[in-house]
Amino acid sequence: MSEVISNDEKYPKDAKLLDIVTYPDPVLKKIASSVTEFGPELETLCQNMLKTMYHAPGIGLAAPQIGISKRIFVLDVDYNREPLDDEANRHEISDLNPRIFINPVLKDPEGQTTYQEGCLSVPEVFDDVQRHEKITVEYQDVNGNKHEETVEGLLSICIQHENDHLDGIVFIEKLSSLKLNYYRKKLIKEKKRTFSVPDND
Repeated sequence: MSEVISNDEKYPKDAKLLDIVTYPDPVLKKIASSVTEFGPELETLCQNMLKTMYHAPGIGLAAPQIGISKRIFVLDVDYNREPLDDEANRHEISDLNPRIFINPVLKDPEGQTTYQEGCLSVPEVFDDVQRHEKITVEYQDVNGNKHEETVEGLLSICIQHENDHLDGIVFIEKLSSLKLNYYRKKLIKEKKRTFSVPDND
């Protein structure tokens, strides 16, 4: 993760950074369970997820990606991220518009569009994915209040991507079987290489 600073009042500066699990971790294949308890713990979790997303960096993060199989995702498709002129690889983020979706339900899909997607749980992999151009999403906020809105463009794409995580679907699984097998082998090989312990004898 890169270091992020922000003077935006919506930045969760007191939140904690969480570890992001990567494919093929089993939690990414589970169908997440609904959130039934609303309160301070849920609010803290969501703020931690937002901070983790901004630092990763990404525009969306679902609870299964931090090892929690609950129907929650956060996103922000509007913020700006600019590198600072120093040698510490720091970035400043501004114009934050954090969104929290709990127990989302997608309906009334319209149209088709293609977008090159990436994923924090599938590092360094990007490919074109077909999505619905417009959707309606029903969801709850951190207080349990219900909302419904119709969205399109990048917000619609991001919501569909994150909602897939809640159903145990990673974006590469929406590609052709040839591409999926290629990426799967590549990621498993990279994971084995990353976690291999050198022989110090």
